Amino acid sequence: MSKFEIKGGIQLSGEIYPQGAKNEALQVICACLLTAEPVTISNVPDIKDVNILIDLLRSLGVKVSSPADKTFTFKADNVQVDLLKSPEIKQKAASLRGSIMIIGPLLARFGKGYIPRPGGDKIGRRRLDTHFIGFEKLGAKFNYNAAENSFQVDASSLKGTYMLLDEASVTGTANILMAAVMAKGITTIYNAACEPYIQQLCKMLNSMGARISGVSSNLLTIEGVECLNGCNHQILPDMIEVGSFIGLAALTHSEITIKNTSFDNLGIIPISFERLGIKLERRGDDIYIPSQNSYEIETFIDGSIMNIADAPWPGLTPDLLSVFLVVATQAKGSVLIHQKMFESRLFFVDKLIDMGAQIILCDPHRATVIGLDNKFKLRGTVMTSPDIRAGVALLIAALSADGTSTIHNIEQIDRGYEQIDVRLNKLGAKIERVE
Repeated sequence: MSKFEIKGGIQLSGEIYPQGAKNEALQVICACLLTAEPVTISNVPDIKDVNILIDLLRSLGVKVSSPADKTFTFKADNVQVDLLKSPEIKQKAASLRGSIMIIGPLLARFGKGYIPRPGGDKIGRRRLDTHFIGFEKLGAKFNYNAAENSFQVDASSLKGTYMLLDEASVTGTANILMAAVMAKGITTIYNAACEPYIQQLCKMLNSMGARISGVSSNLLTIEGVECLNGCNHQILPDMIEVGSFIGLAALTHSEITIKNTSFDNLGIIPISFERLGIKLERRGDDIYIPSQNSYEIETFIDGSIMNIADAPWPGLTPDLLSVFLVVATQAKGSVLIHQKMFESRLFFVDKLIDMGAQIILCDPHRATVIGLDNKFKLRGTVMTSPDIRAGVALLIAALSADGTSTIHNIEQIDRGYEQIDVRLNKLGAKIERVE
């Protein structure tokens, strides 16, 4: 197991480039299973979750090559679906929640899909009903084997239908969408997720010959086609990293420029940081954050406490609430952080309280943060990363704290952030990776 040793209280400066979007990468790599022709994907992040998925596809017989840095070509012309039941592939698939998204493409192209119950972050109950109810509506038969803790879906022929998703699940929408592109007839998905990740997946599938309309809305219409072709696709910059770097700059009083952010795809993320009093400036497709000694949280018009909550797109992504909470600890004023989608994602606040933060955990979904206005610095401590997003939030807190901090279980951070220690050290941070 590895850990980070972080010397805090250092102002950073310079330019940083966000990696390719993790969530998009997992979807579009799974989509390569829909065709026997080559698919080339660029701006692929070099992170643990993505690398596990690529290795999983290799194990299924997909030919994988890398013609350039962060670029991969996939050719799924000899996929061995039955290998999914091998112990080696079971282990790989079970370690990655995103592996669930191979079922949709396999079902569309081969009429069957099998996957062990996927792993991932321990952030509360993350049910998979939306995926399998959608497959069943398309005509598939679903079976859960409790003894093997695995899912199997079979369908000799998928037929288009109307469906109303019970939740706007991003991975659920992606999985059903990939299953529907080769179903007979027309499929209509209402209450579909419409995050930039889904929009990118739709654009990629359309470039492969799919017929999807309603892209960027929550009503997707898919006219089934017989087969799909190869394509070239470029992954967007990771908006979660962009938001994390904005929070890092604010909390450490640093002057940072985030390059090539795809600003138009960030939604309300920049505005939400501005509600915490953080100054930022759009410069073309870059974001410039000046050094600030203090930032004050806005209040509502009637003077009541600000409430920052996650919501399905175009609302605020839940993946950034951990960062917002950490940034608020040193703001002037108070804010209620309301995590609506995952009931255990705020439990990491006990580590921030140990660092001196003033936080009241109201319940599994809500935390009230009383900002210290930089009058009392956070203090270094020993912590353990519980999941990807909380892990990077704790890293940001450690970089702002007085003294030295240790973060254990950094494999969680590595799952979603590419060489985060190396890139932040180039800005002046003092992070040592200890194996």
